[in-house]
Amino acid sequence: MSQIILASASPRRKELLEQIGLEFEICPAKGEEIITKSIPEEVVMELSKQKAEEIASMVATFGAENQEITTPSDILVIGADTVVAYDGKILGKPKDEEDAKNMLRMLAGNVHSVFTGVTLVLIDKSGRAGEIVFHEKTDVSMHPMSETEIERYVATGEPMDKAGAYAIQGKCAIHIEKIDGDYNNVVGLPITRIYQELKKIGIDIYLW
Repeated sequence: MSQIILASASPRRKELLEQIGLEFEICPAKGEEIITKSIPEEVVMELSKQKAEEIASMVATFGAENQEITTPSDILVIGADTVVAYDGKILGKPKDEEDAKNMLRMLAGNVHSVFTGVTLVLIDKSGRAGEIVFHEKTDVSMHPMSETEIERYVATGEPMDKAGAYAIQGKCAIHIEKIDGDYNNVVGLPITRIYQELKKIGIDIYLW
């Protein structure tokens, strides 16, 4: 018996894994995020690593301490973190509505980048672990937005739990001019890259 664990409570990431037909458990990381990097791609990889390793450590410890009640299995833990970056500045989730409006004013009419860091921790039946860490980048061009359009969008509440204060798969879709890269990466999880990275090391995620 094998198991896939998503170390995230993000409904977008859950939907993307369901979209490709995977069966998995959700166990969100709860540890404090510690950032020691400043470059966007390094930040997201660092944070995804912390999330995946936190859950992998919990799983490995539980298995070692409860061998009589657990079924030995191969485990894949998926950790991810996404940020929006514009002009060298990282934009996380807005603190409040005014912060969301400021982010949208900054992004509207310009091109920004979305970075998602992914860490895959693989634990085999003997407890040995391996790790794959990478990031994916997508450039997003937004149409100019009037102040009325910004206020109307923020009033929907949708931007408040989104990096960069917008959801490409939601109501902000009408303001997206084009993207260069993986659309799903902007949503929150580059599922194509995950599949290909595992495939490189001989793992068929559908046979996991």
